[in-house]
Amino acid sequence: MIRIGIILGSTRSNRNGAQVARWVLDSASRRGDAEFELVDLRDHPLPHFDETTPPMFGPSENEHTRSWAARIAPFDGFVIITPEYNGGVPGVLKNALDHAFAEWTDKTVAFVGYGVNGGARSVVQLRTVCGTLGMADIGHSVSIGVLTDFENATTFVAREHHDLALRKTLDQLVAWTTALAPLRRPADETAEIRAQIDRLVECLRNKDLDGIGALYTDDAVSFDIEPPLQHCGRAAKLANWARVFQVFDTLTYEFRDLTFTTGTDVAYGHGFGRLRGTLRDGAVTDGMWVRATLCLRKVGGSWLIAHDQVSVPLDIPSGKALTDLEP
Repeated sequence: MIRIGIILGSTRSNRNGAQVARWVLDSASRRGDAEFELVDLRDHPLPHFDETTPPMFGPSENEHTRSWAARIAPFDGFVIITPEYNGGVPGVLKNALDHAFAEWTDKTVAFVGYGVNGGARSVVQLRTVCGTLGMADIGHSVSIGVLTDFENATTFVAREHHDLALRKTLDQLVAWTTALAPLRRPADETAEIRAQIDRLVECLRNKDLDGIGALYTDDAVSFDIEPPLQHCGRAAKLANWARVFQVFDTLTYEFRDLTFTTGTDVAYGHGFGRLRGTLRDGAVTDGMWVRATLCLRKVGGSWLIAHDQVSVPLDIPSGKALTDLEP
């Protein structure tokens, strides 16, 4: 079933948008053709856009950006709840849109605006921004006036024409989101998987065993360089990394040329990996490149590693591993 994120685009302490977002979520949740989830920008504080490289050119070096991208990546489409500030889009909402790219592309977006003019000018601007991000904006939108649709300018009262407008908007959104699925799925699934691999690299750098464990299935099987032939289960995998952490004072892990093929709930990838860093005795090692295979399974909506394997080529006549090869 398709998943729709309802983005609440205001973070003000006395915002009216929370009431509007709750009405949209409650109404949408009664439908049976999609899953809807609220995404509150208060829960995802982002600095003013500070990326050295535009998001369209690849994953960010900043954790806050990677975390935001991972939050929106699983959704197939969005409803943006937007107020109108001084005739335009709230800065916090524009900033959130700017912090991602691939996670928006080939997805649908609908708008629910509120303000003195029903948020109309904000919606017009958002159509331009979202179109530039490669999104398909739904023609029908919902307009809510803060002077006419809020009792005492504080309490939102949804009337029949609001319900009808929202129903039509969601009908169009679901229809177009479903129609665009063939364009969207490969990019979305790959982006989400790559975000998980980025988390793995960060957890290894921080020696965060709990973080690493959260990225593996309970029954994960690992064919690692070290014996035995296989490490079965999450605990065995973590014990292996714990031994590595005892050897290194600081370490980094990098992947190269990772390529993934995805299905509905399984995926596999291959590439090259290298562990390097500073040993406990102060010696610096560049490590060696290994061949890496990763198999993932979707569990509870998240891609988790169910199997990994690393290997090095073997010189058959001498029986020695070739550890000095470069990808």
